[in-house]
Parts: sequence; C-alpha cells; structure tokens
Amino acid sequence: MLARNAESLYWIGRYVERADDTARILDVAVHQLLEDATVDADRTSRVLLKVLGIEPPEGLRLDVWSVTDLVAYSHDHGVSISDSITKARENARGAREVTSSEMWECLNATYNGMAAAERAARGLGPHEFFSYIKGRAAMFTGLTDSTLSRDDGYRFLLLGRSIERVDMMVRLLLSRAGDKTSSPAWVTVLRSAGAHDTYLRTHRGALDAARVAEFILIDRLFPRSVFHTLRVAEDCLTELDQRPGSRVGARHEAQRVLGRARSELEFLPPGVLLEDLQSRLLALQKSCRELSEAVSRQYFHAAPWVAWTDVRSKQDGRVQVEGEL
Repeated sequence: MLARNAESLYWIGRYVERADDTARILDVAVHQLLEDATVDADRTSRVLLKVLGIEPPEGLRLDVWSVTDLVAYSHDHGVSISDSITKARENARGAREVTSSEMWECLNATYNGMAAAERAARGLGPHEFFSYIKGRAAMFTGLTDSTLSRDDGYRFLLLGRSIERVDMMVRLLLSRAGDKTSSPAWVTVLRSAGAHDTYLRTHRGALDAARVAEFILIDRLFPRSVFHTLRVAEDCLTELDQRPGSRVGARHEAQRVLGRARSELEFLPPGVLLEDLQSRLLALQKSCRELSEAVSRQYFHAAPWVAWTDVRSKQDGRVQVEGEL
C-alpha cells in the first residue's frame, strides 16, 4: 500500500474517533451545566477545554453556548468537532481508491449536513448537534467494518482509531484524577465514555471511583476501555509487520512503546490503580504521543527523500543528471 494512502486511512480513523469522543464528552458536560444551577459554568468549561487540549480564551467568562461554539462549531483552533469531520473528509477524498463508496458517501454527507445540524442545535439545543455527530460516526464505523477488506488499509484505519480513543479516554480520566472517591463526577466520566450502562450491569450498580477507573482503564471486555483498545492497536501493528524475512522477536519502536504501555496496565497489582493515578495517566498520554510519532516514522515517512547526484558525462559534450533514491 502506498504510504500516502496508509497515512490517509490512519488519520481518517483518528479524526472520526476524535469527533465522536469530543461530542460524547461535550454532550455530558452541557447537560450537567444546564441541569445543575450550582455548577460554576466558567470553571467547568475551562476544565473541559483543558481536557480537550484547547487553550481557554482570556478575559471571557465561558458558559454553555460559548464553550459549544468553541468546541463544536469553531474553525479557529483546528481541534473542534467540525474541524475533525472536515479533515476526515479531506483525507477520504484523497484516498478514494482504498476506501469503499459507502464510507466516502457517509463522510461527505456528514460534512454537508453539519450546517443544518448546527442550525437545529442553535434553535433546539446543543444535544441535536452532538446526537448527529455520534450517529454519523457510528454509521461510518459500521460501514467501515462491513465494507472494507481486512487488509493493511483496514488495519491502518483501526490503528488510528485505537490510538485516538486511548488518548481521549486518558484525557477524560485526567480531568477527574484529583476528585474525591465519593464525587458524583465519576458518573460523568462513565457517561462521557459511553460506559455507564455497561458499568452498572457489570458491577450491579455499585458506584466507586476505584471501580470506575479500573473499568475504563483495564477492563478486558469493554471495547472502549484503554486496555482493550491497546490490545486492538497491538494486534494491528503485529499484522502490519508480518513481512517476509522478519526475524523472530524483532520489534520496531511503535510496537515497543505500545507493548510497554499495555503491559504496565495488564500487570498492575490489584487495588493500586488509584494510587498516583495522575502520574499513570500522564505516562499513558506520553506513550500515545510517542506511539503516534513512531507509527509516522515507521510507515509514512520511512523512505528517504530523493537525493540528486550530478554525474558528469563527456558523451556528446552534454552534462547528464541522474536521480538516485
């Protein structure tokens, strides 16, 4: 597969997952601000922006509407929901030969429908826009799983989706790492991660901060947990690296970073997850950055740039220039 197509699929997976996760997180935060008058809207909004990696504006008091404009509709900082969908569509347009028609049509229709969804949200409430994005992201995921061959292209898209999901789940937990174990904010974490119903069925309704953190970080069956997602990404890298002549036990940097992050979670002693939780989450976030850089070096920019060498020739009295890789 061409490196440019592989990179496009990788970023399609990341951008669609980023839009989906951002819509989930923002939907829960907006509901909390609208339903609870005792919540400090400005402080909660600034925490949310910090979680999403957006620099809060100075000298402006934030509320439900301003934070929604900034995170959902704005094109000023490059990480809004609208920006993520736009970038996913642009990558899909440049990689039409390796995606299905249904995938392209879904992303194109989503992009073209965002203006109408935004108008509806401004009249009926932000939930309209978030529901639209979550529904379209779920449709794209379903179309990807049902129409794309399980080849390297699918693995790159799934790898991108997995890396982005780990990063977003870690950001979500970081926003609550310092909260009390009895804080109701842990319910917000579950809802934002799409894990609330599954968690209640798993733990018979018992709400406990340690269990919430364990469920989102190390549950082996929940598909959005960090551990499960790391395993999916690790499987993708293993299959991508099945090249003829590969030595047994050889590992590239991306696999090393991913395996280290997964094993540190897998072999944690029971009951110690909340101890120094913030440091663990920051280490995972750093691993995500290192993994993304390693994947880019390994698969997208591994070939050296073309280097031209002058070869002086006396033939016919002309100077010939030959290109070498």
